[in-house]
Amino acid sequence: MDGRRFNSLDGLRALSIVPVVWHHATPRPLEGVLGRGPLGVDLFFAISGFLITTLLLRERDDSGTVSLPRFYARRTVRIFPLYYLVLGAFVLHALFAREHGPVRDHFFASLPAHATYTSNWFVDWSVPHGIVFAFGWSLAAEEQFYLVWPWIVRASRGLVFPALAMALLFGLDQAAERGMLDGVLASGLAMRMIRSIATPICLGALCALGVRAGVLGASLRHRASAPASLLVLVLSAVYAWPLLLAQTAMAALVGAVCVRPDHLLTPVLENKAVRHVGAVSYGIYLLNVPVVAAAKRVLGDERTLAVFLVGLAGSVAVATIAYYAVERPLLALRERLRPRPTSTRARLEDDHVVDGSRRALSPAPDLAD
Repeated sequence: MDGRRFNSLDGLRALSIVPVVWHHATPRPLEGVLGRGPLGVDLFFAISGFLITTLLLRERDDSGTVSLPRFYARRTVRIFPLYYLVLGAFVLHALFAREHGPVRDHFFASLPAHATYTSNWFVDWSVPHGIVFAFGWSLAAEEQFYLVWPWIVRASRGLVFPALAMALLFGLDQAAERGMLDGVLASGLAMRMIRSIATPICLGALCALGVRAGVLGASLRHRASAPASLLVLVLSAVYAWPLLLAQTAMAALVGAVCVRPDHLLTPVLENKAVRHVGAVSYGIYLLNVPVVAAAKRVLGDERTLAVFLVGLAGSVAVATIAYYAVERPLLALRERLRPRPTSTRARLEDDHVVDGSRRALSPAPDLAD
């Protein structure tokens, strides 16, 4: 896994965002495979866990440490501008267009949590009505991962300490999800914080550590590893197999497309149109809810397929505008914040020339890109 860019990841991001839009297009939670849209968020998480870990390990190996100020500056430049613009738009809509009532009041009461990426800890999810900006919980989980994980990777030159720390987080989340901590912790803030640990992020990070250690590379390097992982994921969704199995397949899928660039899914994941959807997936995630809501008002709640198709096309269009107006102008600044490698091999990789011109070869490794 020596390449500085993983070309299939935008395709995986497209594979992640489409089920999310479908989920928002349905008039109510559906049974069976049609109700598995939230798995798209888990795939985003697995991508984030794998790639953030990979880039942190590369930086640590290349320069001897992880520059925390640069890491957080890059995350801030990449994630915050569009997030707060969209949140601000939701605030304006609530102020001037949404009718007074419990939904509006709940949104304003939850606004400090949305503004500080703590909605998964402090928003009251037990209310009997819809929750405005509910999708922000996943971005909160991502930000909390960014807040903690770079410090852990930076603390050791080896892989054992990060692996043990991530395994502990994974174990805590699984124990909480299975009710094993109910007798130890009350259902208060501590329990909410533990339950907000995202298992797919943990599995993605552990997969990256396993690849770096040479434990998983051989098994993921076979050209059929990517489609095999995808098949397990699809079957898990269709037959409602244990969620942990689906999440493990996601981590394996991400690792497989990164370890072996010429995997069997390359023609699909590296299709130009598919990659574009993945490239603007952060904007789609933030903006698809109001676009889908508008489609429902025009077409009717029960015309699910039509709402989905119109909502997806509209979300891609609006997200593309947001990408070129907000996100892309900041990419050059983010590239200047990337660490310059100090090892000879890493410098050669970083200075690689593609298509006759210098360009950044490292991927943007998270839900936000």
